[in-house]
Parts: sequence; C-alpha cells; structure tokens
Amino acid sequence: MRRTLVILQVILLLLCSLPVVGVVWSSWFAERHGCTLNEAGVHPCIVNGHDWGPELGAAFLSGWLGLITLPLGALLLVTLALTLLLPPLIRRLRRLR
Repeated sequence: MRRTLVILQVILLLLCSLPVVGVVWSSWFAERHGCTLNEAGVHPCIVNGHDWGPELGAAFLSGWLGLITLPLGALLLVTLALTLLLPPLIRRLRRLR
C-alpha cells in the first residue's frame, strides 16, 4: 500500500511540473529556430513546412497554469517526504522506549 502511494505521489508530482516543461521546451524550440515567442500573441514559426506557432504559444502560455500546479507539487513533495521519512522515524522512537 505504501509503495503504491509513493508511486502515485511521484506521478502527480511529475504532472504538476508539466507547465514548466512546456515553457522550457517552447522557449528552447523558438530560440533554436529563430522564432518570436511571447505572451502578446501567436507568431508564425515555420519549421520544415509546418507552422509551429500555435503549439509554441500554447506551450508557452501553459506556464501560467504553473501558478496552480507548482504549489500543489510542493505540497505533494512535502507529503511524499513525510510518507517516506515518518514511518522509519516512528519505528526508531518506539525502539528507544
């Protein structure tokens, strides 16, 4: 049961970090291909005959979702740490009695 809880918390933590990954990827991609990327709007970015502008704009603007998901991720990180560290600490304290 504890292992399942830890796996679930790690998966949720990764999901909470996805908006940051989207911003980093879109910034890297736009810089690498010489495209304009900002929050003012969608700009065309033609790479190999495909316009990546809408995808880049959506990924870049997903960073605002991080205002919600990053605090949730921090809370999950604290609960994950407590889940992993508290049981051994309690066992050790019981042995000392």
